[in-house]
Amino acid sequence: MNFLSAEQLMWRDSVERYVDKEIGREYIRKCDMDRRHPDEAFQKIAKMGWLKLPFPEDVGGDGMSTLDYAVMVEMLSKHGVDFGVAITLPTFTAMNIALHGTPEQKQQYLPAFFAGEIRFAVSISEPGSGSDAANAQTRARLEGDHYKVDGQKLWCSGAGLKNTVIVMLVRTDKSDKRKGLSVLMIPNTTPGLTIRPLNTLARRSITTTEIFLDNVSVPASQMLGKPGDGWKIIGGEHLQLERVCVAAGYVGAAQGAVTDALNYAQQREQFGKPIFEFQVIRHMLADMQTQVDAARLLAYRAADMADKKVHCVKEVAMAKLFASETLQTVSRQGIQIMGGHGTLPEADMERHFREGMQATIGGGTSQIQRTMIAQEMRNR
Repeated sequence: MNFLSAEQLMWRDSVERYVDKEIGREYIRKCDMDRRHPDEAFQKIAKMGWLKLPFPEDVGGDGMSTLDYAVMVEMLSKHGVDFGVAITLPTFTAMNIALHGTPEQKQQYLPAFFAGEIRFAVSISEPGSGSDAANAQTRARLEGDHYKVDGQKLWCSGAGLKNTVIVMLVRTDKSDKRKGLSVLMIPNTTPGLTIRPLNTLARRSITTTEIFLDNVSVPASQMLGKPGDGWKIIGGEHLQLERVCVAAGYVGAAQGAVTDALNYAQQREQFGKPIFEFQVIRHMLADMQTQVDAARLLAYRAADMADKKVHCVKEVAMAKLFASETLQTVSRQGIQIMGGHGTLPEADMERHFREGMQATIGGGTSQIQRTMIAQEMRNR
């Protein structure tokens, strides 16, 4: 079943042409190699008006469907997941403000984000809370009209970028594990905030960080939602949107890996003929493409169900699980097909492989996705 209409197919093709012509594989590769944020491309995307596409019309967005946005993310990620993440990570973080912010907060942040003037990073994990996100211990104490925040956050991608606001999960009440969580919006230039980059395997062009907070003062007006709303905001809609988006991005990168491996196999000659003529290579490529197509359909289904407001926790988890593991598998097989050439940065396959290794960890590990799927199966 093809979920896409003729208009959506045209949209997919137009995004793909834009990525190839206006951004380019070489640019994405160089940002990864240099550990440099693709700021020029981010500004181009902002000028195209694409940052506001999935936002509701009442906050200045275009009201794009989740499926249409997933198609866009798929194409943005064809040369590398991290480039797609550079666009989508601040987008679905800003979506929290559109959904839960006060009129003043929306006016303060959303027009500036749509124009590409500011970015957002989401900070959930800590040294003692990763998959168990509700165990966050970074403490925010209300003193007058400000919160004083102390603690340490970990694995926050993009927190150190210029003009970035960190949307941070903090603990405002120790008496209840989930109901004691709240969300604060903290500009990354706030005194008392120390952000240290981590040289991770992937996320090179965005940069993953750890954050130290020492008596950081945040106006109470910068709380998103009410005290105690943190888990509902970060643990619910936010993670569902993130996982649909990243699943689509993994599909885009996985398809890029298969296409590159196929092109190489048709050009590379050994024993007097292209290696594609060897059955073992043809069958490997056939399996790779089958996996990618299956992952794509799972991602599209999850996005379509989200648009229809159908309960889809299981389907979103399936899409994220299968797409991430597919990227990991096909990029490894792509290196096997390309041999030593596939291990060079100039070939791009090694980047897909690194991003595939990160894919099964970030945004909820494969083990967490399987747990969620099994829980939903039991509940039904």
